[in-house]
Amino acid sequence: MPKKSIDRRLPRPRARLLRGVVAGLLLAGLVPLAQAQDAARGRDLYDTHCLGCHYERVHKRDPARSLVRTLPQLRVEVARRAEQTGRRFSAEDVDDIAEYLNRSHYHLAK
Repeated sequence: MPKKSIDRRLPRPRARLLRGVVAGLLLAGLVPLAQAQDAARGRDLYDTHCLGCHYERVHKRDPARSLVRTLPQLRVEVARRAEQTGRRFSAEDVDDIAEYLNRSHYHLAK
């Protein structure tokens, strides 16, 4: 009689979130900070793919309430949110969007 296997996978939404966070951490850690980011391209990507659901005002909230306090954290958040669009973003796309947001709203030290 065959043994029954136990499905130990995480529930889909939780697994997706975990994959997004891990991908964001990898992107934040593996993409060299010295690589030139294109803020204008980042703005175009943000306006095209993010602005429909994620309005600009969210970036202007009280800094004490923000989850983002460092540039690597901003990259992780961008990567996590990018996954929610259903579009595949490259590491360069994530960096460009993070650069745009940092220059326009966050002003975090590099």
